[in-house]
Amino acid sequence: MDEQLIKTVNKLQDAFSTVGVHNPVDLPQIVVIGSQSSGKSSVLENIVGRDFLPRGTGIVTRRPLILQLINRPASAANGDASDASEKKSEENPNEWGEFLHLPGKKFFNFDEICDEIVNDTEKKTGKNLGISPVPINLRVFSPNVLTLTLVDLPGLTKVPVGDQPKDIERQIRDMILTYITKPNAIILAVTAANTDLANSDGLKMAREVDPDGTRTIGVLTKVDLMDKGTDVIDILAGRVIPLRLGYVPVVNRGQKDIVSKRSIKSALDSERNFFESHSSYQSKAQYCGTPFLARKLNLLLMHHIKITLPEIKAKISAALAKYQSELEQLGDPLTDAAGQAANTTLSIITEFCNDFRSALEGQSTDLSTYELSGGARISFVFHEIYSNGVKAIDPLEHVKDADIRMILYNSSGSAPSLFVATSAFEGIVKKQIKRLEDPSLKCVSITYDELVRIVNQLLNKPSFKRFPQLRDQFNTVVITFLKNSMLVTNKLVVDLVAMEQCYINTGHPDFISGQRAIAIVNDRMHPPKPQQPGAPQSTRQSVSINERSLDDEMNLPKDNGFFGSFWQNSKKKKQPIMEAPPPVLKASGTLSEREQMETEVIKLLIQSYFNIVKRTAIDMVPKSIMLKLVDFAKENLQRELLKELYNPEALADLLKESESTVARRNECKKMIDALKKADTIVSSV
Repeated sequence: MDEQLIKTVNKLQDAFSTVGVHNPVDLPQIVVIGSQSSGKSSVLENIVGRDFLPRGTGIVTRRPLILQLINRPASAANGDASDASEKKSEENPNEWGEFLHLPGKKFFNFDEICDEIVNDTEKKTGKNLGISPVPINLRVFSPNVLTLTLVDLPGLTKVPVGDQPKDIERQIRDMILTYITKPNAIILAVTAANTDLANSDGLKMAREVDPDGTRTIGVLTKVDLMDKGTDVIDILAGRVIPLRLGYVPVVNRGQKDIVSKRSIKSALDSERNFFESHSSYQSKAQYCGTPFLARKLNLLLMHHIKITLPEIKAKISAALAKYQSELEQLGDPLTDAAGQAANTTLSIITEFCNDFRSALEGQSTDLSTYELSGGARISFVFHEIYSNGVKAIDPLEHVKDADIRMILYNSSGSAPSLFVATSAFEGIVKKQIKRLEDPSLKCVSITYDELVRIVNQLLNKPSFKRFPQLRDQFNTVVITFLKNSMLVTNKLVVDLVAMEQCYINTGHPDFISGQRAIAIVNDRMHPPKPQQPGAPQSTRQSVSINERSLDDEMNLPKDNGFFGSFWQNSKKKKQPIMEAPPPVLKASGTLSEREQMETEVIKLLIQSYFNIVKRTAIDMVPKSIMLKLVDFAKENLQRELLKELYNPEALADLLKESESTVARRNECKKMIDALKKADTIVSSV
């Protein structure tokens, strides 16, 4: 039953082989890593009991090799299975290899397996010593192996040699990290025992992804080549770099043995004799050597599969649902069936307009919980940005007292005014009202930008990624429509401001009257004096602007009048000479009390009326934008899209699928097929 679990995972690996390195399910597997000179290949060949891996200088393993070892009983007709490794292919029906890319073909000659690994590698990578992440799947059936799955990766290298790519170190490192980063990977880190363990490339990479050493097992090769009097006992005891799964020392064939074709059976016998006769290892010989390593890996893998199988089932189900949903969104390829293109276009237009309305009305199915979106952003523009912007406008900004004084005199013409001039007030307030035009047009522009923002979000949906030309046409039609609507909205907003300018409604119920303004200013300038106890009540506490006596006016200091500076600049003579006024007359003297009061009254009237206009703008400008831009788009956009896009003659070009959509649909179909097979496999366990 336990070995059946490993076979189940082998079947899963085969099922996912068609999807390449993008396996959505993290399968339990033993990943073999180490430097080029660490003896990785020899360890794997000793476990298999056969020479089958390519040999040579530089990078020999240039693609991941998924090695599935399957134990099968030897047939009685072949006698002793121990001699099987020495037999020719025609005499050895008990041991063979199969490649997933060559289904049904059995390789009884393991030299041919080696040649096929080289040939298939060169098909993917060429002969320039480049590497590829696409794995080679090899199954080895033999009575001499324990059921086990190993992933052999290219050896770590530092310096490019010969035709190797300059970034070969980074390529290999990235490939290895892709495999060992997965939580379900058991890392088999191979290190030469006759080098410093702290410099082990394999252990160093393993610790990057497994710092606690909980899923890393160390293999110490070349133990027989260590200096006399040295051993690896401290390492095995975990006193150097501890690993939860421990270390296993092994003795491999040397280069001379490989060249002379020394059999692996003979090498395994020598390995056993070495550990049993070595003074440092003889007491622990049963925990050393390749057979013990194979048994340990077999048990580790079976235990790991038992733990992770429920998680694997759940991940397969989740991934299957995800890819089926994506494939449904991608849709089936369009055929030349009558009406299919038209129906698809009509469906996309209807869905887009419904989504557009839903976004504006807050009825979208995917409402955000962390940011404002759609119509809520437009509401923020109206009630926060525009409203606060208008409220912040100072009605008296750039309006100086001297300017008001000048307008008062100019507006009265040749006859000095008896009362506060209405024309002076209207002239100033109209200029201030004009200042509302810019923020109001800016509000239209920001609202337009928010509508475009919604449109762009909708155009990123899968249906538009599928048809890029249709997306471009959609974008062109919608943006043109919104721009035209914005022009109409701008005209209405400008007219609103012009309406306020053209008629100053001093009869507005909220407007402070002229008499009330005069009274307020008069009270500010002449606050009533407190009455003495017993004193008779004064019937007149202050003098209004229009009630001062002629004598009071005549007694005003001459140098404080409107022409104060003009007379000051003239030479003082006993009798002034009457001269023509200068080309430019400007007021520069200090304001008289009357001028001060008139100026304050004008300022008070401007503030009162401008506040009324601001309230009107804050209310009416958003309504205008909603009428001519937002609601107009909601009601008329679908009609515009149908008019511009629903053209049977042009639909074929508009609905041409993107290459990425076609490729993604094929990927999804492959993944779904693989996941369905995987689901059937795990359901049988």
